[in-house]
Amino acid sequence: MTTSRGRRGASSRSAWRDDRVWQAGFLVGSAIGAAATVLGRRAERAARRGLVDWAGAERVAVDRLKTVPGSLSAAELRATEPLYAAAMERIVPRLSEALGTALPGVVERSAVVDRAGWVHANIATFAQLIGQLEAELLDQVMPTGGGLAKATMALANRWVTTRQLGFLLGYMGSKVLGQYDLALLSAEATPGKLLFVEENVRQTAAILDVPLEPFRTWIALHETTHAFEFEAHPWLRPYLAERLERQLRLFGREASSLGREALRSLGRAIRGDNDGAEHWIERLMTSEQRTLFREMQAVMSLLEGFSDYVMDEVGRDLVPGVERISAKFHERRHARRSPFERAIMRLTGMDVKLEQYRKGEQFVAAIAAGGGPAALNLLWSGPEALPRPAEIDDPGAWLRRLGLRDDRPA
Repeated sequence: MTTSRGRRGASSRSAWRDDRVWQAGFLVGSAIGAAATVLGRRAERAARRGLVDWAGAERVAVDRLKTVPGSLSAAELRATEPLYAAAMERIVPRLSEALGTALPGVVERSAVVDRAGWVHANIATFAQLIGQLEAELLDQVMPTGGGLAKATMALANRWVTTRQLGFLLGYMGSKVLGQYDLALLSAEATPGKLLFVEENVRQTAAILDVPLEPFRTWIALHETTHAFEFEAHPWLRPYLAERLERQLRLFGREASSLGREALRSLGRAIRGDNDGAEHWIERLMTSEQRTLFREMQAVMSLLEGFSDYVMDEVGRDLVPGVERISAKFHERRHARRSPFERAIMRLTGMDVKLEQYRKGEQFVAAIAAGGGPAALNLLWSGPEALPRPAEIDDPGAWLRRLGLRDDRPA
């Protein structure tokens, strides 16, 4: 039989236990809350370190490139360097003579790299471009004091973006043959460097069934012409840099409003839908952005078209069998691609670059035919002489505007 004192004692012990449980729960809850606050702050700091883990992106790209056939050892790459140097020794004087401009120092600023080396050289360029957007975008995706949930989402976005860029760099690294590497947005106007991706050069020469040595010279001629375009015309780099910086600033400012339209445009790009003349990237732009984009496209078409024109014209005296090399290369450039390749090119905008080659080739050939060497030289006389977007498709309009032709009816 339980006495009243016993009942009071049991009740007291129960209340004491409840009190202790409540206090323990309070302490545990406080500890969890404090830990969550600490974790949230740490996660926020981590999230605000950047939109991309660039070291991680490089690892993703390099890992993907390890599966591409035709890799070369460091010794094999070094053995190729004198061959490119010899080609450059022949190219530079001939190119300087044809274009009427000396190109000192280009030979000394060239390097032979493997695919991973190309990725490493371009990581800084990509980081510089994204860096122009980071402040705006980080404030949108990870506002100060946003807490653990937003920080976790931002970190997840960085993980995905890092792998996307790594995939893109890996894809490009398996295709690029050569590059005039110029830090367009760098504060220091240092000259660029010529990079030759020997693994891709060899593989492409084998696929095209063309002799390797002349093919190397032909590619070196193309990239050296890019060096001429920038280094012989100091106004060109700041002109492009200013427009690119404006484009990036506008994009960063407008990024938060893209929303569903961005997803719809990406979906159309993946499917290959083309419901108009605009590229899917243009559909995401404001009117000002679109104007800048098209101005840049016109200049890039000129840069690529001019290099293609020169590599064929000057190449006649430098590259044995240049007509066959050029024909097979251009045939492959415009060949039908797999659905996967077409989707990747649309998503990354690389299809725009192929269009630049095509339009640029046609424009420069028409300018040379209609205006001769004087017209080609006038192209680089200053920003006012650059072709306007509509003129890329109508070279006669450019010739008339510059006073080189008047074929209007009397």
